[in-house]
Amino acid sequence: MAGQSKGEFREKLSPFLKEKLAELRATYGEDAPIVHKLAHQYIADPREQEDNDPEERRRHYEAEMPVQFEGQALRGIERLYRRVMLIEPTTVCAAHCRYCLRGLYDMAHLSEEELVTIARYCGSEANRDDVREVLITGGDPLMIPGRLNVLIDALVEHAPNVRFVRIGTRVPLHAPARINEDVLEAVRPRPKIHIEIATQINHAVDLFPEVQDAFRRLQKAGCRIYNQTVLLRTINDTPEDLIELFDMLRSLWIEAHYLFHCVPMRHMAHYRTSLDKGLRLTKQVIMSGYNSGRAKHLYTAMTDIGKITLYDGVILKREGRHLLLQSNYSVEERQRWNPSWTVPDSVEVDAGGHMRVWYLDGEDG
Repeated sequence: MAGQSKGEFREKLSPFLKEKLAELRATYGEDAPIVHKLAHQYIADPREQEDNDPEERRRHYEAEMPVQFEGQALRGIERLYRRVMLIEPTTVCAAHCRYCLRGLYDMAHLSEEELVTIARYCGSEANRDDVREVLITGGDPLMIPGRLNVLIDALVEHAPNVRFVRIGTRVPLHAPARINEDVLEAVRPRPKIHIEIATQINHAVDLFPEVQDAFRRLQKAGCRIYNQTVLLRTINDTPEDLIELFDMLRSLWIEAHYLFHCVPMRHMAHYRTSLDKGLRLTKQVIMSGYNSGRAKHLYTAMTDIGKITLYDGVILKREGRHLLLQSNYSVEERQRWNPSWTVPDSVEVDAGGHMRVWYLDGEDG
């Protein structure tokens, strides 16, 4: 969730994460698995320079919208799905996750005026019949609570069609002290709108007491929290890791939503398992009796055309390292709500007009 600087995705840890890593190393030793499971999420690895397959992506999908509205070119908008508009007010984060989906995006920051104009666009005649949700992501919106507050207020005023505002953040994990009065003011309840926090907790080691307290503050402020875990090789790719994590999430009233297969982004190959391994793990976790039905995830791949959840029959065939995945997305609908969207080369269209997409698999280490 962060932009690159001078063409390089630099290593960045928050003071909180540095402190916690030092404590873990002092307690367990540098080579302890628990140290690796936290450090490997943030510490730059020499393999990042080796993992540069030409088939891997700079972006996890292409969905930017070059919009002209009220005589102004709007930045920071993406749209893949009918009901959801994605807004990126900043690319700044408190720490840099090495497997970041947006680590190779350019740096960008939107002004308050731009955010208000985007809110008016969300409520305009072109969008009011379809757009029901706004996902505010980045970067990390909780790094700029003042502008986040302005954006949500503007959505309430100018886009009454928007019923749900989702905020993507890892600030509670990276810098829990930042969940302060300014943030709580920004996410306060508003009439006729639901505010949800989308977070990313990958392992139980992430859930330090300070982190848990930060999530409780957000919940007390009225936010519902759901989690999207990324499946990462050697970090959480065992049934034991995932069962422990999902139990802890449930105890914290955090919904276990997606388990994401790690995206084929440049420099990420050493994090990626095979899709088959993720399917085996999912069966072991949700069909073993060790994990409650109240804490079961959806195993999902982020493809060139968006998220595809891996139900039976979704994987159509394999050719070498590539899998053909069936979606229920149609080209006609996608281009109706995002006219600038072009069909990727990885897509085939079936007889019913729905897209099938070739997806680059990972390898098990």
